Amino acid sequence: MGWLASIIALGFLIFFHELGHFLAARACGVGVEVFSIGFGRKLWAKRLGNTQYALSVIPLGGYVKLQENPIESPKSYPNQPLYKKLIILSMGPLFNLLLAFGIYLGVGLVGHTSLAPVVGALTPDMPAIKSGIKVGDRIVAVNHTAIRDWQELFEAIQRAQGAITLQIKRDHLLNITLTPALKTTQNAFKEKVHTKLIGIAPAKEQVWVRYGFLQSTQRALSQLVSMCVLIVKGIEKLFIGVVSVSEISSVVGIVDFMAHQQNLALLLSVAFISINLGVLNLLPIPVLDGGQMVITLYESLTKRKLKGEHLEKLNLLGLALLIALMALGLFNDVRRLAG
Repeated sequence: MGWLASIIALGFLIFFHELGHFLAARACGVGVEVFSIGFGRKLWAKRLGNTQYALSVIPLGGYVKLQENPIESPKSYPNQPLYKKLIILSMGPLFNLLLAFGIYLGVGLVGHTSLAPVVGALTPDMPAIKSGIKVGDRIVAVNHTAIRDWQELFEAIQRAQGAITLQIKRDHLLNITLTPALKTTQNAFKEKVHTKLIGIAPAKEQVWVRYGFLQSTQRALSQLVSMCVLIVKGIEKLFIGVVSVSEISSVVGIVDFMAHQQNLALLLSVAFISINLGVLNLLPIPVLDGGQMVITLYESLTKRKLKGEHLEKLNLLGLALLIALMALGLFNDVRRLAG
C-alpha cells in the first residue's frame, strides 16, 4: 500500500472519529469552535461559519473543541443535560465501530476471493483419510447445509455436535460420515482452546464469495462483536501480564503494518484498526472519551463539579500514561524494524 497511503488511511480513521463527535454536537445543538485533525500548532486552518477547521502538526489523533462560553448560552456544552453530553462523547468511538461494520458489510456484499473447499492434503491417522476422503475432493455441504469456501467449512465443523456428514463432489456426489477429532491447543493469550479437526488442508484453488444483504449484515455484526471481544481480552491479558508489553505498537508500527497490506487484507486491517480506536477511546482514562464520560457521570451523580486544578491533574495523568504507552510502542516498533 505504501507509507503515504497508510498515513492517509490512518488520518481518515481519526477524521471519522472526530466527525462522530462533530455531528453529534451539531445534532444536540452544541456549538463547535474547532474541528482539528492532529494536535499542537496548526499547519492549516479555515473558518466556515462559527467553526474553525484545522490540520495540526502532531498526527496522533484529533479533537473537537466545543463551545463553553458564555456558560448560559443554549449552545454551550457545560449547559447541556447529561444524556446529550454522553451522546457527544460516545459518538466518536461509535463512529469507528460503525466504519468497521460498514467495511465488513461492504466486503460481504461486493464479494471477495477465498480458499475453495477443496482438499489439498490429508493428515495421516485422522478421520478424513480413514473415512475415504481423497485429495481433490470438493466438499459442498456439511450436515446437508451448503458451504461455499474453506472458512464456512471450518465454521460448520466447529458448530457440529458429534458425527458430521460431508457431501463431496468427486466424479459424482457422495456422502461421507465421520467424527471430528478434538485437539487442544493454545491461542495467542496462552489459553487452552479445543478445535475440531478432520485432518484436511486446503488446495490452492480460490473461489469468489459474496452474500446477500441480510447474511452480509449478520456476518458483519458477528465480525464486529468478535473483534471487540478480542481487543478487550487483549487489553485484559496485557494488564495481568499474559501478553508481553513488547506487543504494544505505536503509530509507526500501525502505518508499517498497513503499508504491507493489499486489497482485502488492507480493508480488513483498516476495519480492525478502526475498532481498536473505538474500543481504546472508551477506556476510562482521562483525556480519552471514556475518561471524560466517567468524569461527566461523576459530576452529574454527585452534583459536584471537579475543581479546575483536580481536572487538570487528572488530564495530565492520563496524558502521561498515553505518552508512556506511545513511547513504549515506538521503542518496540523501532527495535522490530531495525531487526
